[in-house]
Amino acid sequence: MKKLDKLIIRSFIGPFILTFAVVEFILLTQYMLKYLDELVGKDLGASVFGELLFYFSINMAPVALPLAVLLSSLMTYGTLGEHHELTAIKTSGVALPRILRPVFIFVAVLGIAAFFFNNNIVPKANLKAYSLLWDIRQTKPTMNFKEGAFYNGLPGYSIKINEKLGDGGSIRDVMIYDHTQGGNNSRIILADSGRMFTEHNDSYLVLELFDGNIYVNQSNNTLQSTSEDQFVRQRFEESKIMFSLSSFDLSRTREEYFSDNKMMKNIAELNVVTDSLTNLSQKERDKFISNVDPFYMYMKVDSTGTKIGGQAIIRKELDKELPDMNASTLVMAKNKARNIKSFTGSYIERVNSTVREANNFEIEIWKKYTQSASIIVMFLIGAPLGAIIKKGGLGVPVIISILFFIIMYVMSILGEKWAREGLLPVPVGMWASNAILVPIGLFFLYQARNDSSLLEVDFWRKMLTRLKRNKL
Repeated sequence: MKKLDKLIIRSFIGPFILTFAVVEFILLTQYMLKYLDELVGKDLGASVFGELLFYFSINMAPVALPLAVLLSSLMTYGTLGEHHELTAIKTSGVALPRILRPVFIFVAVLGIAAFFFNNNIVPKANLKAYSLLWDIRQTKPTMNFKEGAFYNGLPGYSIKINEKLGDGGSIRDVMIYDHTQGGNNSRIILADSGRMFTEHNDSYLVLELFDGNIYVNQSNNTLQSTSEDQFVRQRFEESKIMFSLSSFDLSRTREEYFSDNKMMKNIAELNVVTDSLTNLSQKERDKFISNVDPFYMYMKVDSTGTKIGGQAIIRKELDKELPDMNASTLVMAKNKARNIKSFTGSYIERVNSTVREANNFEIEIWKKYTQSASIIVMFLIGAPLGAIIKKGGLGVPVIISILFFIIMYVMSILGEKWAREGLLPVPVGMWASNAILVPIGLFFLYQARNDSSLLEVDFWRKMLTRLKRNKL
């Protein structure tokens, strides 16, 4: 490797690492905000949330890499142009493609590594991330007893504490409804004061109550109370009630339950599911005629004439005189037409649903290729554009990078949507954004190679001059 290549690579690596970390942080923050309400108040510890953030950061990496490459290439070559280093290199006889070559090789290797990372590592990280997120969602929030309000977080109990005294767990005026035996408030506990604390490594909550009464309903456990209900009162000076806190612990679900999702599969597994769904939709189409045939009762003939004597049968059937129409016949025909329409509509919807599901899995296959290819496409846009605008830092490059990233993202979403609905073949829809951006990158490369400004189109002027010269 020549000194020039080392200089350019070192100039690129630093901004790339910085921009990748920043973009990864922004995307991860934006993604985690969707689940913020379900994560707070669970008191699961920093290790659980750190694990969740780590897995989701792996999920965000394929999306962050193209934007990081675009921004870092803009900064690198913009800084070289701003400090006139790019001009000095060109003056020494080195062409622009040669200047771009070391970083292009690095980006190409990065794109290949990103493909294998996206195919092998990301599905496993998604499986662990979403299974952990499901378990966190199912975990109850930590206990929060508010003064004067009933708390129903403990199974089978409704507890109201009217006053909390300091931080030592002392409480006053406690009311507890015990529903563990069923019925309508069959056991009620009232206490003047008490103390609340946990035992056995926070596995149990203990309510130590003082100076209270227990009212037990001795009547039948009906939902409606009557005037004949009898309560037995038991007075106590001190009583302890222990509540299990196992329902507040994080219980892990088996990851196999989530493995059928498309985000948890690699290309080989996605191909198997896609082929199965495609074959299933084709079988459903082939069985439509046999399924709809029982709805027709009066004239079953070979209308295509493919069977032996089919045309003769048709003529023979058509020569028959039809019976006179009456009200019952018309009603029957209308009902059968309505049944056929309803059956056909539901059948088509079922087939379309299978096709959309197959398209979803095929989209996930092509996404692994297109996300890796977009890294190279973003370099083809960012590097020549940086050489043209000759601006480094985080000002103009950030604005231009966000603009092109939004363009790529919007086109990717549109192509994915059209492919899912069958408006475009799935490969065409998934590669559309890259196919549109590549000519833009090549145009910027042409402009940068000829030392043209961004909007100066010498190519078209020369082409028009040549056409006029040839009298075309």
